[in-house]
Amino acid sequence: MKRNVISEINNGLQTAFLDCNTDSNLAYRPQFITNDYKCGIKVLTHIENQLMHCDEFSISVAFISRSGFVELSETLKELERRGIKGRILTTDYLHFSDPYALDRLAVLKNVELKMYHVDDAGVGFHTKGYLFKESGIYRIIIGSSNMTQTALSTNMEWNTQLVSTEQGEMAQAIVKEFEMLWSDDASYTYEEFSEVYRKEYKRKKQIDKLVREQQKIALQEDIIDYDAYKLKPNKMQEEFICSVHDLIERGAKKALLISATGTGKTYASAFAMRNEKPKKTLFIVHRELIARQALKSYKKVFGSTKKLALLSGNSKEYDADILFATMSMMAKTETLERYKVDEFDWICIDEVHRAGSESYQKIMNYFQPDFWLGMTASPERTDGFDIFNLFDHNIAYEIRLQHALKEDLLCPFHYFGITDIEIDGETVDDKTDLRNFSYLVSDTRVRYILEQANYFGHSGERIKGLIFCSGKKEAQELSTKFNEYGYYTTVLTGANSEKEREKAINFLTREVSTDEIEKHEKDICNHVKNDTDEMPFLDYIFTIDIFNEGVDIPEINQVLMLRPTESPIVFVQQLGRGLRKAEGKEYVVIIDFIGNYNNFYI
Repeated sequence: MKRNVISEINNGLQTAFLDCNTDSNLAYRPQFITNDYKCGIKVLTHIENQLMHCDEFSISVAFISRSGFVELSETLKELERRGIKGRILTTDYLHFSDPYALDRLAVLKNVELKMYHVDDAGVGFHTKGYLFKESGIYRIIIGSSNMTQTALSTNMEWNTQLVSTEQGEMAQAIVKEFEMLWSDDASYTYEEFSEVYRKEYKRKKQIDKLVREQQKIALQEDIIDYDAYKLKPNKMQEEFICSVHDLIERGAKKALLISATGTGKTYASAFAMRNEKPKKTLFIVHRELIARQALKSYKKVFGSTKKLALLSGNSKEYDADILFATMSMMAKTETLERYKVDEFDWICIDEVHRAGSESYQKIMNYFQPDFWLGMTASPERTDGFDIFNLFDHNIAYEIRLQHALKEDLLCPFHYFGITDIEIDGETVDDKTDLRNFSYLVSDTRVRYILEQANYFGHSGERIKGLIFCSGKKEAQELSTKFNEYGYYTTVLTGANSEKEREKAINFLTREVSTDEIEKHEKDICNHVKNDTDEMPFLDYIFTIDIFNEGVDIPEINQVLMLRPTESPIVFVQQLGRGLRKAEGKEYVVIIDFIGNYNNFYI
């Protein structure tokens, strides 16, 4: 052992335990490790750092969740590429560890995975230790953090990082304990124990589900008073309501709400209207499906206190307290002439960054309401039109993506920029055009996409994914090939009707039984080709750009980007498709195969 290393460890001990003012190298200093979400401090960062610098690692944790695996998945994949060996020991204790995560750990060529069977041992298993060895030095993190997303990133956790030589008493004791557990008769390789554990885990999940349902029934009470149970605004929406009120009090006629996708713009506008009480309101959107979703949201806020109606190509209702209209329908001269210029007290324009177009300008030049409200996640336009000037630079409220994530208004996301694949010596990246179309849809690329999508995975029981492609031909060919591998997929483009889009979304978000999911997963493993006329639900929708904005599909848990974009606006819009919160959705996985990450959009 080099003398300077011993000296560094001694200095670290001095700083940590005798005098905090003593200078020492942080790499050799014992540390207290915890999470501080607001300051961006995570246990995860320390573990990733040690993994990336170690020569070998050993981990012993009681619980491994799929979210915990996803947190470390990219780092573990890199270690596999570099051939860094590791051992992971977990347990069937309380049947908490997720087979979905364990299956993905088990396929890593550099990782040995074992499970400690508590029934055989006759004792519980609750260890949380991460051991990293580099050039004869051990760095060991021990404390309270299991391999779960919350334990690694947000929970109040207490951990200690120790630094020791191989000859150190503490390191030897911890390594000896790990080796004893690893070699114990109660420790089985995952391969030999996985089927037993999978059955135990499934049974536990079924019992838990039954208990939750019974609790829900037991706690259910009759709703007596609508006002006592109607929706309440979140923090962002409350601040927006106050800001709108102040603007109106000061005589403002226009205001902008700039709010990241998924933060609740539609509900915010409804709450503001409920507070200001305009007699008649017009809500304008660019697609019928979005209008229907907005109407449903308003119904939850207003109940039966207001008459709500839809004016579109398929619905010809012209009068209501709150009228939801598509831009194309409202911009028709014969439609406008049905109304007085001051017919509406409030007019709300969703996705108002579109307001520079001729049709929107026609509507805005015709009506003279008491108040205009514009809503968008991206007011900056590539065409140079000034949305801020259009709304007199009155910003009622602004919350961008990073702030919204920090305020817990959005679902956490895991973003993975995937290395470009080479086919016949040709790199498939953002420069691969239709002249090389065969590369875009080759079997090699399809297998590569599926391997990465399966490895990084999704939150929840099954995939509910969106795939953005460069063109219709690519989307159709890839959908066909995904189906040949056993997946349920379809393609949606601008040519599809609103009903076709709505049907596809319903199939994508449909609730599916555990037995159906298991059968489907086996079919995928066996590459059972699907008959497109007999799909009971969908795993993926392939699209080009119709889902860039507006459409509300909170259940989306995986987004695959197979198309390049030079626009940060479009990139964030596509990213935002997965950021809405939904029951049972802990996070969303974003996988970028085409190099958008090189543009530093996030």
